[in-house]
Amino acid sequence: MQSRSFPQNSNALRSIFDVPGKELRLKEIDSLMGKDSFWDAPEKATSLLRERTDVASAIETYHGLVASLSDGQVLLELGREEKDEESLAEAEREFNRIDEAVRRLTLSRMLSGPDDARDAIVAVNAGAGGTDAQDWAEMLLRMYLRWAERKGYATEVIDLQPGDEAGIKSATLTVAGQNAYGYLKLEEGVHRLVRISPFNAAAKRQTSFASVAVYPEVEKEIEVDIEEKDLRIDVFRASGSGGQHVNKTSSAVRIVHLPTGIVVSCQQEKSQHRNRDLAMKVLRARLYQREKEKKDKLMQDVYDSRDDIAWGNQIRSYVLHPYQMAKDHRTKLENGNVQAVLDGDLDPFMEAVLMAGLSETR
Repeated sequence: MQSRSFPQNSNALRSIFDVPGKELRLKEIDSLMGKDSFWDAPEKATSLLRERTDVASAIETYHGLVASLSDGQVLLELGREEKDEESLAEAEREFNRIDEAVRRLTLSRMLSGPDDARDAIVAVNAGAGGTDAQDWAEMLLRMYLRWAERKGYATEVIDLQPGDEAGIKSATLTVAGQNAYGYLKLEEGVHRLVRISPFNAAAKRQTSFASVAVYPEVEKEIEVDIEEKDLRIDVFRASGSGGQHVNKTSSAVRIVHLPTGIVVSCQQEKSQHRNRDLAMKVLRARLYQREKEKKDKLMQDVYDSRDDIAWGNQIRSYVLHPYQMAKDHRTKLENGNVQAVLDGDLDPFMEAVLMAGLSETR
């Protein structure tokens, strides 16, 4: 059997999992949950319950790996003593499973930023390339929805601006799941598509661009000071496909934060009140991210640089003609199965960025 890099004993695994720290945190949370005032702040209580689930799951995973490691070592020793190929093969499978679990753990430890565990808000905007770019933006939206579905994350498209002829001009969606922001922040930047244009009668090759911006969803226990006097709130009829689908009431909401010029909108819900709540959620997230970037001296406003959604700024290229290739320009990772990538197979790209230590480029 080949030598392996994963821990060969339970003490090493215990160190990687930081079991003492997690066990202490679990006791702290259980102590807080035992107080009569625990539910006085429902949002904070819900956040603690979610944290408890994650911590307890990590401890359970550790104990499961220790048991598997022990079983694998027994099988290995038995196979060597008895020269039993079946036992050796079973030990190999068990060690492969442990190897993969430790690899996933290593990746999860890279997601240690203060907001990485949060849900995410993703904004997709068409850039240079006209109708092709708007179609490309819709393809990216679908790609992230499919990726989230693969991960078991919950998604909701809260705003969508249709393109002039096809595709979309922009879209905003929420993605809810463990480390959703930690993973999706790695997708922020310009994405480039090269293909034979389906909108060009001469069937010429077309290069299109779209940008992706990602924000952590801010929970209510984090204070984001928004004064009513700083807001301009407009209501309008939501756009539709025409005919019986046209919204006859002004349910769509657009909010302008006057001090910063940030504009958010939501028109996907039939209720004006629900659209307003969703738009405020996005505004809170964007203001939080804006202040966070100021403190980190990494201020980066995607909407102020829309003209730069073009050549020379892409993080990844997707080539459909004259050959098939998806290439990440940060890690140089390539995948010849572009359709699989567009169907949501993004984990290899995300993991490569994480392992290369590029997750804090923002």
